[in-house]
Amino acid sequence: MPRSMWKGAISFGLVHIPVDMYPAVDNKGLDLTMLDRRDFSPVGFKRYNKGNGKEVSWDDIVKGYEYTSGEYVVLSDEDLRRANPEATQTIDILAFVDAEDVSLLYFEQPYYLAPGKGGDKVYALLRETLRKAGKIGIARVVIRVKQHLAALVCVGDAIVMNTLRYADEIRDAADLKIPAADDRKAAITDKELKMAMALVQGMAEDWDPEQYHDTYREDVMALIEKKVKAHQTKTITMPEPGEPKRETGKVIDLVSLLQASLGKKPAKAAADDEDDDDEPPPKKRRPAAKDEDEDEQAPPRARKTAAHGTDRVAASGAAPKRTSSKTKAKAAAKTTGAPSTAPVRRRKAA
Repeated sequence: MPRSMWKGAISFGLVHIPVDMYPAVDNKGLDLTMLDRRDFSPVGFKRYNKGNGKEVSWDDIVKGYEYTSGEYVVLSDEDLRRANPEATQTIDILAFVDAEDVSLLYFEQPYYLAPGKGGDKVYALLRETLRKAGKIGIARVVIRVKQHLAALVCVGDAIVMNTLRYADEIRDAADLKIPAADDRKAAITDKELKMAMALVQGMAEDWDPEQYHDTYREDVMALIEKKVKAHQTKTITMPEPGEPKRETGKVIDLVSLLQASLGKKPAKAAADDEDDDDEPPPKKRRPAAKDEDEDEQAPPRARKTAAHGTDRVAASGAAPKRTSSKTKAKAAAKTTGAPSTAPVRRRKAA
């Protein structure tokens, strides 16, 4: 069982709940040690007296507040406790608010609160009240030498105290270049929004925190094992010359990017994407052959190729090189509606 880092009580109204506080997170960062690159010896840090340069042990260290340059007021742990005993030992609930009203920007560090001796029933009462009311408790608490704003949240069977940032600690986003909803430069079309919605629906799934893990840390640990096996523990890897840099700030086609991201869309999403009423269907171009009367048929091809070649040139809009008298007669016959002589010859031949 982990060791509690704080003992006190939750207080609201006349209710007093003894609790112990425990860290709720275990940071899994890479524990890297700084080495001297000349002989790879660990680099240490000393706590030393700036007056005489001698090392100082933890037992000889006290806290102090510099009230003027070079002058300090010594403050022991007992001094800090006596300044406000109630604040240092109590999680004082100030109000109960709706959870969705507190932005995620304010949440900082979570801690588990477990009931202290004799506090099981009152602890369970607060937990079930928070659950049924759908509220979170906003409280003040002093941890070490800093007073925190905190939120008491019901998570499963536990009450979690999450320290909150104060409003003046949140930077104003107005200083950033963020496109407004009505910014014409960042205008979004209905088609783009539908495609993005289809992408979100295709990637939607139930929240399962167990499936997510630190893949970068795993890759670094695998690299460490590889270097150990290869006896390259003292090899310093340098970047290769001419390594291409990742391009940034490149203008992209949003629609093409969404289409590539969608890949195989879900059937429902694809159907929704096709029902785009904003763009009329393209007009179908009728074939040239159907523009003329279906009863009117082109005359059979003549045996001589001169007439056929002339017809092709005329259809393309180019000027013919030579026009024979027979060709002129055929053209006149087509214009006046007179029968052509070519079919007659072919019937006689038949």
